[in-house]
Amino acid sequence: MMLRVLILSLTLFTGFVQATVLQRPVTLDTGSGELFGSLLLPKSDNPVPVVLILSGSGPTDRDGNNPDGGRNDSLKRLAWVLAKHNIASVRFDKRGVAASLAATPDERNLSVDAYVADAVAWGQKLKADPRFGPLILLGHSEGALIASLAAPKVDAAAVISLSGTARPIDQVLRRQLARSLPPPLMQRSNELLDSLKAGHTDDNVPPPLQAIFRPSVQPYLISLFRQDPSAAFAQLKMPALIVQGSNDIQVQVDDANLLKAAKPDATLALIEGMNHVMRIVPNDVKRQMASYKDPNLPLAAELGTRILEFIDGLRTR
Repeated sequence: MMLRVLILSLTLFTGFVQATVLQRPVTLDTGSGELFGSLLLPKSDNPVPVVLILSGSGPTDRDGNNPDGGRNDSLKRLAWVLAKHNIASVRFDKRGVAASLAATPDERNLSVDAYVADAVAWGQKLKADPRFGPLILLGHSEGALIASLAAPKVDAAAVISLSGTARPIDQVLRRQLARSLPPPLMQRSNELLDSLKAGHTDDNVPPPLQAIFRPSVQPYLISLFRQDPSAAFAQLKMPALIVQGSNDIQVQVDDANLLKAAKPDATLALIEGMNHVMRIVPNDVKRQMASYKDPNLPLAAELGTRILEFIDGLRTR
């Protein structure tokens, strides 16, 4: 009987927590297309912190899912962790992706500048909303670079770099591709990277490299390769948190250390065993790949703890 009462109490408590979080669609008219997102807003009599969540590279949507890489719901789950601790969030489909596809249907027209401008516009909208307190920009993977570039323009209260690289992205790609490509393809890949880094497109892309270097995505890569993530992070004047997992097969712990060196007053959180999609997964290729397609795997518990501690600490700064 006591066990039944306990189970009922826990059920009611869980239901109460979920019922106090408003989940609403939100849109942003950028002037060059409409962007679509999701708002999670905890019920509160006072303004609550709000986190603008910026997703990673390619066609990654607001929830952290990529049609080429599978569904893991990493960003969606993170947003709910925040909501259940009285922190609002907005996550959105980038222009040219998912519900926001019509904003830029041709990927030839995508650029880092456009992504940054969109993040700034979202930030301005959130800052003007009386329901929200401090604005925090949280970028995952490539989104961390966008967050670093946008934060000064919108005068954000803080920045969170989650699995963000410190090195120019062409260097990251060289390292990643060297692990999997045979020598002839690696040579051609390096030639393409050299050309794009110099600002030149190259239509001679072998079929195995089309997914990364297809001609239509090359203008975006040129704009991306011009950026120096470490330098952008070093320019931030507001508090910053660097979160990096030790078992991330896409971004190295060295990147987190380089970001910390670029901005010594940033807080560094290295999470043992966490991978790129924020789960605790062994350094086994098959299990790593499986985690990218498993939305039921729980997020690393320490991830939520470190982010919540950082945001809570903003009140005392």
